[in-house]
Amino acid sequence: MAATREDLYYNLIDELMKCPNGQEPEVLSNHEDLLDEGFIKVLMKVATMMAHENNQDGAKFLIHVARELSKALGLYPEASKPSPTASES
Repeated sequence: MAATREDLYYNLIDELMKCPNGQEPEVLSNHEDLLDEGFIKVLMKVATMMAHENNQDGAKFLIHVARELSKALGLYPEASKPSPTASES
């Protein structure tokens, strides 16, 4: 049976959690086909589960990865840019 895309996301998260410190960019670059908004959503879901299981370090790590990927993919709003609603109010 073929793995679903979500299964592949979970496998990549597992690989990230197990890789030596500093090897994360290499792991991610080996799976560029999975680096999308769906992966970021699964990262945040797993980070939330970890936080609820008192694994704060794991949760913080995954949130950091999600934030950096969001920036790289243009999905994370830059703090320096004023939002359109802020100038309208």
